[in-house]
Amino acid sequence: MEGMALGKDYVTQECSIARALEVVGERWTLLVVRDAIYGVRRYNDFLVHLGIPRAVLSARLRMLTEEGILEKRRYQESPPRDEYVVTERGAALWPVLRALGRWGRDNVDAVRLRTFRHADCGGDIEQGTCAACGTLVPVADVVMVPGPDLDPAPADPVSRALLRPKRLLEPLETDPVHLAH
Repeated sequence: MEGMALGKDYVTQECSIARALEVVGERWTLLVVRDAIYGVRRYNDFLVHLGIPRAVLSARLRMLTEEGILEKRRYQESPPRDEYVVTERGAALWPVLRALGRWGRDNVDAVRLRTFRHADCGGDIEQGTCAACGTLVPVADVVMVPGPDLDPAPADPVSRALLRPKRLLEPLETDPVHLAH
């Protein structure tokens, strides 16, 4: 195995997968993108939901912003606070994340943590297509619904907010006042 270590980049690879891995190939990066698609937008919400080290989160958010996957937007001036919003380029990663999640469910563990439904007709979405109406469903028309194996009493506020059905890409509300309604 000596001499078999993976290099730090894939510049010698003639492969689109290798080039994509240069941008999203690190595990924290995909989890940040997943959470952003789920509606997480604020630094502290990413931090508590992912359990990611601060320095790693800051670096991943900076890189994802530089790559045009997330857009940094100011939502408060005093003190200055920013949020991270999924761009069109970032939303294009949804089918990849969905396929990876299905693969994990089918080949690693059979738990059903979330289901995804078509907002228009309520049909289940498998591989991007609605099982009920046959429509190829864009990410903004996907409703995420808690699955039967999801922890019903999670410790962090982001996981608690994700216990409610919601459209993907819409901001996740973690404020306890809004969660009570």
